[in-house]
Amino acid sequence: MAENNRIVIIGGGAAGITVAASLTRHSEGKNLDITIVDPAEKHYYQPAFTIVGGGCYKFANTHRPLNSLIPQGTKLIVEAATSIDPENNSISLANGEKLEYDYLVVCPGLIIDWDAIEGLTEAMGKNGVCTNYSPEYTEYTWECVQNLKSGDKAFFTQAPLPFKCPGAPQKIAYLTADYLRKKGILDSCDIHFTNPGPGMFGVPYFAKQLVEVADNYGIHRDMLQKLIKIDGAARKATFIMVDGDNKGEVKELDFDMIHVTPHQKTPDFLHGSPVCNEAGYVEVHKKSMQHVKYPNVFGLGDACDTPNSKTAAAVRKQAPTVVQNIKNLIDGKVVEETYLGYGSCPLTTARGKVIMAEFIYGGKVTPTLPTLVPPNTQSWLGWMTKTIGLPILYWHFMLKGYEKFFEPELDWDSGEE
Repeated sequence: MAENNRIVIIGGGAAGITVAASLTRHSEGKNLDITIVDPAEKHYYQPAFTIVGGGCYKFANTHRPLNSLIPQGTKLIVEAATSIDPENNSISLANGEKLEYDYLVVCPGLIIDWDAIEGLTEAMGKNGVCTNYSPEYTEYTWECVQNLKSGDKAFFTQAPLPFKCPGAPQKIAYLTADYLRKKGILDSCDIHFTNPGPGMFGVPYFAKQLVEVADNYGIHRDMLQKLIKIDGAARKATFIMVDGDNKGEVKELDFDMIHVTPHQKTPDFLHGSPVCNEAGYVEVHKKSMQHVKYPNVFGLGDACDTPNSKTAAAVRKQAPTVVQNIKNLIDGKVVEETYLGYGSCPLTTARGKVIMAEFIYGGKVTPTLPTLVPPNTQSWLGWMTKTIGLPILYWHFMLKGYEKFFEPELDWDSGEE
């Protein structure tokens, strides 16, 4: 065993802090020298952004200073990583310094590609153009929702995959529709959910229920349509049909409010990196989270090429696998393939109602809690879990290295083939 095991973690988000905390908590006498590299000053609980935008959660409760969350004994370097040299076991930083490692964990998350939609950068944050995907604009989303009046037209757009929390674009649509219904003006408003994909959700078991939810609100389900341009001042949005009989057709539509899911990508330093594929995602084995070429490099979170839903819940299950396998390598043992693709999306369908969608690779439904009703049911318990339980578990358990607080029921039968 090496006298000094240098572990460098690129990214101080949910993935990076959880791995560092768990390594520290379960080091079992190992001599670990752990460093997190991240230029951010704040750490955000991003799963709450939807309910902030829906007027159900205080934005002030979504963030904390990053340095206050760093585990004791872990060093934080407030710099951006600029490149990875896996052949020489080092990374470069924006300040020109190099940092050597024995084990590297790459988890910088995704960044928003504002320029992928023409005009979005200039339009965002005014004239009814909003998004819950940036902390800068989540409160403006709620302002836009409250400003809707009888006869208004609102769009809720989904971006092409991959992006963070694939259920979020429609969750805010449901919260908005529920608000308008309680206000007594839903039937007079024109609400659209637009999606470049063919269906409402990637797991058919939950997709069927979401079709019913949308139809109950009278939300138009505009499939195979992608937002390509925004003119905020004129309040016009341009969409293109990406498939089907009308493929290539372009439509310019008026709006009073439009919630945009911006395109997302990995940070620039990963594009062209030897640890990434052509799209800039870290190439790892989907069950061990170990790099396919460099055995002392691991990846987890949104910047990986694993075919799971990009959620904090996925990180919660990936982190123990990464931590255990780093410990295994230090001890001269083989890596383990224990991550099964778990993801979770608490689908807010109304104020006080959530469908707790949990699943693993292949779309197999895996509910965590004992279920008295089918997991695709809208429930008050799911809402309490989303708004109270999960934030507590995130701040006080997951980020402190207690990532194994619940295990899903992997033998649950949804009745789906």
